[in-house]
Amino acid sequence: MENLPLHDSTTMPAPDNRRATLIRRRDLKMARSPHAYVRGNTAQYYDWLHSLPGQRLPRGPAIWICGDCHVGNLGPVAAADRTVQLHLRDFDQSTIGNPTHDLIRLGLSLATAARGSSLPGIVTAHMLQHMLLGYQRAFFPGHEEIFTKPGVVKTALRQAQQRSWKMLARERAVDGRRSIQLGKNFWPISPAERSAIEELFTDPGILRTVADSDSGDAMQRPTVIDAAYWVKGCSSLGLLRYAVLVEFNGKRRLLDIKEAVAATSPRYRRVSIPRDNAKRVLQGASNLTPALGERMVARRFMERGVFIRELMPQDLKLEIEELGMQDAVLTASYLAYVVGRSHSRQMDAGTRAVWLNELMANPAKSSGTPEWLWHSVVQLAASHEAGYLQHCRKYAQSD
Repeated sequence: MENLPLHDSTTMPAPDNRRATLIRRRDLKMARSPHAYVRGNTAQYYDWLHSLPGQRLPRGPAIWICGDCHVGNLGPVAAADRTVQLHLRDFDQSTIGNPTHDLIRLGLSLATAARGSSLPGIVTAHMLQHMLLGYQRAFFPGHEEIFTKPGVVKTALRQAQQRSWKMLARERAVDGRRSIQLGKNFWPISPAERSAIEELFTDPGILRTVADSDSGDAMQRPTVIDAAYWVKGCSSLGLLRYAVLVEFNGKRRLLDIKEAVAATSPRYRRVSIPRDNAKRVLQGASNLTPALGERMVARRFMERGVFIRELMPQDLKLEIEELGMQDAVLTASYLAYVVGRSHSRQMDAGTRAVWLNELMANPAKSSGTPEWLWHSVVQLAASHEAGYLQHCRKYAQSD
């Protein structure tokens, strides 16, 4: 499937006619592998969650959760001081809800990656067991130093630390003429969109926050050099998404403007969450990954809520094309540790203890993995495999 042709890869539709091309692009991406289908099809996961009986899963404390915690939504993130760590990095579905939902979504993603790597089922069983062990370790401070990082994580962190602005500019099609080159991933914008972007950046406070730019003239306004509609991931369909090249305090910056829409991830009732979706995403990021949340702002743009962040060379998506048997269990354990770190920082000591007891109640005697996690991942893996084949059949018929 990796060699599937993308007939419209160089087509750049007019700003008011993007939808058909985006649908085709999304369907192709999801047809490439079961793992890609799982990453791109959040709706099927949420439908399954909403269908569960009331007490089927452990009920965790009311904290901010990622809401879409698959492998692709973790990766190296640079803090304001340029230190780099592996973190959660996507918060479109973040909400105050049950942390169990993040664990099941991560377990499904890991199980699908193992299946795509032709690993035997016994490896998946060990991955889920060690995933929960890694998650628990995050609740006991001081374990980072003794936690062995898997090869895929070491490689990602090393690559992130070695990256430069020139590498980012080359990847994002920023050329020597100080413009964003249009093509497969960047499409033209309308005069109205260009005007709205320029109006947005008349506020110098945006750059002072997202770029941590305290030096220079505090009232200096950024200069918008170029902007393009950004075709990225499976979430671009019908949403506003722009890459913007600006100059501020004598430096070029590449910014990401992304529309925030209502989360479909289940949230707890009677909890206070911002009604503005951009502010919700920002608050989720600030609680789950402060290193990224402090580099984001929420604004109104073309009558929609958007959040804005600077694209840093060190910010990367964790790419796991294939898991080796030696690294699979360690990868599952470490990624769950990262998620646990984001969860545990929101709890006091008493809440942590109660939650860990609830999480590991009634483990299966044969594996130590609680039945709720094992059965959830098995059911979801089966339904997503069927959904993936149906998706590929539909795609093939329309090709």
